[in-house]
Amino acid sequence: MFTGIVEERGAVLEVGDPRLVVGCRTVAQDSAVGASVAVNGVCLTVVEAGADRLAFDVSPETRSRSGLSRLTPRDPVNLERSLTLVSRLGGHLVQGHVDGVGTIEALEPNATGATLTIRPPADLLPYIVEKGSIAVDGVSLTIAALTDGAFDVALIPHTMAVTTLGAPEVGDPVNLEVDVIAKYVERMLALRTRERS
Repeated sequence: MFTGIVEERGAVLEVGDPRLVVGCRTVAQDSAVGASVAVNGVCLTVVEAGADRLAFDVSPETRSRSGLSRLTPRDPVNLERSLTLVSRLGGHLVQGHVDGVGTIEALEPNATGATLTIRPPADLLPYIVEKGSIAVDGVSLTIAALTDGAFDVALIPHTMAVTTLGAPEVGDPVNLEVDVIAKYVERMLALRTRERS
């Protein structure tokens, strides 16, 4: 479990099949083999650990359901260690289970940062609500507006400086994880409806 508060922006060192090696310092400090780390919002298990790097094995399932398959050496990545029972929950509950890959449509600077517009897969739209939470490449954000099959999030300068969302290109893919509570509510309602019919 994660919070969506990025601890470090690392850099891809190697991309293989199945190995992904990421350069980092803060997150590597206490991420031993077997630890869970969110890489661009995807929960991965550390298989090799060093003072300035971590290695992960990425399964075919994870590659097909996330944007990790598009990473190349030197690409920046958002990193977060898993939540502990004494951590502050500064963002929202993030599982590291990507629900789909969205596409950056626009980044519009403004006086307080920028507005980022993302087009999600159509099947995720029912879970995306104004003022609700969403994780974008592992970053916990609040949905500012819904616009014709897309949504906007407001980025403050700090978020733009410490995550990969500060300078995306139009058309870039981003990993999306919708609020897990909405998925549980949907499932419970579907089961109750089935029982009544």
